[in-house]
Amino acid sequence: MKRIKNWVIGGIQTKIFNLILYTVLLLTAATVAVSLYQNNMLSKLASESGQRQQDAIGEITGRVMESVVSQSLSRSTQMEVRIADELFEAAGNRVAFVADCAARLLAHPEEYPPKPYAGPDPADDGAWTAKVIYADGVDAQDPALTAKLGLLSNLSDMIVSLCPSMDISTLYIGLPEGAHFSISDTSSSWFVDGAVRSYDPRQRGWYQEASATGGLVYTDGEYDANTGFYCIECAMPVYNPDGSLAAVVGTDLYLSEMQEALQSYAVDGEYQLLVNRSGRAVLAPQEEAFPLDAQDRGGDLRQSGRELLSQVINDAISGVDTGVRQGELSDGGYYITAAPIPTTGWALISAFRQDVAGQPAILLQQRTQQLQAEATQTYLEKSGHSRTTGLVLLVLVMLLMLAGALTLGKRIVKPLNTIVKRISELREGNLEFKMEDAYRTGDEVEELAQSFADLSHKTVEYVETVKRVTAEKERIGAELSLATQIQAAMLPHIVPAFPDRKDFDIIGSMDPAKEVGGDFYDYFLIDDDHLCMLIADVSGKGVPAALFMMASKIILQSVAMLGGSPAEILTRTNEAICSNNEAQMFVTVWLGILELSTGKLTAANAGHEFPALRQPDGSYALFKDRHGFVIGGMEGVKYREYEVQLEPGASLFVYTDGVAEATNAQNELFGTDRMVEALNRKPDAAPMEVLKNVRAAVDDFVQEAEQFDDLTMLCMTYKGGNVT
Repeated sequence: MKRIKNWVIGGIQTKIFNLILYTVLLLTAATVAVSLYQNNMLSKLASESGQRQQDAIGEITGRVMESVVSQSLSRSTQMEVRIADELFEAAGNRVAFVADCAARLLAHPEEYPPKPYAGPDPADDGAWTAKVIYADGVDAQDPALTAKLGLLSNLSDMIVSLCPSMDISTLYIGLPEGAHFSISDTSSSWFVDGAVRSYDPRQRGWYQEASATGGLVYTDGEYDANTGFYCIECAMPVYNPDGSLAAVVGTDLYLSEMQEALQSYAVDGEYQLLVNRSGRAVLAPQEEAFPLDAQDRGGDLRQSGRELLSQVINDAISGVDTGVRQGELSDGGYYITAAPIPTTGWALISAFRQDVAGQPAILLQQRTQQLQAEATQTYLEKSGHSRTTGLVLLVLVMLLMLAGALTLGKRIVKPLNTIVKRISELREGNLEFKMEDAYRTGDEVEELAQSFADLSHKTVEYVETVKRVTAEKERIGAELSLATQIQAAMLPHIVPAFPDRKDFDIIGSMDPAKEVGGDFYDYFLIDDDHLCMLIADVSGKGVPAALFMMASKIILQSVAMLGGSPAEILTRTNEAICSNNEAQMFVTVWLGILELSTGKLTAANAGHEFPALRQPDGSYALFKDRHGFVIGGMEGVKYREYEVQLEPGASLFVYTDGVAEATNAQNELFGTDRMVEALNRKPDAAPMEVLKNVRAAVDDFVQEAEQFDDLTMLCMTYKGGNVT
């Protein structure tokens, strides 16, 4: 070891310098070699995998699109059949109801005094009125006819109120005497050149078909004689007590409205065709949208010579499950399916163009090729830039490390070894490091030793302080743990909550942001037929909020058990809390009482979040009820309540703002939209699974971000008053 001025050759400083120099050179060589190898390998791999990716995308996308189209077409067709069947069934029910009322009038004429009637009046346009129109040659003054019309006029008020409330376009009664009793909101259409035109119901198809069959009928599509609209007519005969035909009741079902309802569930590229029992097209889109020739529309489509279309129509009318089939129609390949309409025995056929279904796969392949080309170009540019940047950084790192080696070598001296030895000798009971003469070198080593001695002394003192603080913290933690257990015990926690009750299922959960929280929920039976449910959020956090929560819960439950409506319960609770609320805290509350035998839910909201409701076979949606003022905020507040009818299978979900205001690391709120989306991922799930689904969605959203509000939820499914 030689010393030249301040440089020691062969000493620790030189050895550290040489070691770092060799390390930097080896790392530089290894980095350059690995970088070149990876660049060559990745370029080759990208080139080879590009074509394989294109082939895989084409194959997989084709299968996926075929599956998606089949499922979507079947689902939309079933939904459209249900809509059409409901329209037909509703029209039939309305006609049957009016026919039954007319039959009762005609069977007991002595119980109903005749009421006046009149012909159409243009001034009545826009108002629902009853009017009488006659066929040519009918004596309007015939006593028997006038008596019959006067008797049927007793139905006018009922039908006039029925039509707008049930969305009926028109309702009419044709008489075998040649008179037509019509109820609608148009009158001027019955006039020609200022005079009422004649109308003979006996010559109309709906009258003749109903008279011939003796029961409820649905006619093929035809143009209404009065309005000129294309429609289907639903009619039913009414008979006298002696069995003779007394009248025919009918109503119009406009096909434009039906087509609009059906198209509301159709997807792009899908077309529908409605055929009757005889295979004739009753409702069809424009010719350019559906592959039907003009001659196909007037006859039996099963005889059109189109084998695929004929088989699907024949199977659907016969009640056979057609599934989704593929084949050629007039202008190309199609996916086609059909389903029967139970009420009429008709069938709805849906077709979807295969070239439309395959378009996404083509676009995806083109876009993938473009992205691959862009990615390759970007990779080459970035690789060159990265290599240059890497070399510059390596040079800088090497210079810094060499400079650090020189500095470090100067500071490594014998006192450091002594310091390390004394530190290694420290044991429990002798934790303090003390200064010695060996450390007094007058440089950084002495300062280091002195600092460590001071730190050691302070550490010993700190350890004693920590011991005392830890003991106190353990005591407080034990008390908070006991408070948490007490608070949890006050909330319903038995699962299932009511094992003997099969008419509903309910569960709740509360996760406090601190050891104890200010949220709470409760559910209990006021009597055998009334279930009380509530959820609340106390202002503030921690122990004060927990104490106020316990007092509020006890008051709410006690007041509810005394009886009364939700509004009365909240009013009396507010009075009780405001009477002795020196802390000026308040609580938001949603409270509902469910009548289990009927499904009627009566609820009131004191400044709480909107509940989410789901009716059977539906989806969860926020029910934006009217809010009252918070409980404990002001004396003399009166609360309003509202009613909601729950059908068997309906569900209710209530929550505190800790759900909607859960925040992720980017300070984004979870929000009610994400909450409703989480509810609807499996809308028919049991209450316990609903809470798990929402909590999983919240956890996935917030990740590791700290939460500052309690998270409380309650879910109830109503199964019906007759469930045993």
